Amino acid sequence: MTEAEQLTQLCERLGAPRAQAETMAAQLAKRATQLAVERGLTREVAMARLLEAVVKGRAGEAPTGAPTTPPV
Repeated sequence: MTEAEQLTQLCERLGAPRAQAETMAAQLAKRATQLAVERGLTREVAMARLLEAVVKGRAGEAPTGAPTTPPV
């Protein structure tokens, strides 16, 4: 199974319809490459951070290291 297929499957399991999951998978792959170059990370580390943010965001949690705002 390719990375694109794996990412698409993950996005579908998180609730995205197939077409949207494919788009999201492509965006995740592209952004992982961009982050790796911009921040001097390996692509694997960049992808892991993105996937953590996606999963936490889906669960309604802030990603690790995200700024917090006090309740109003």
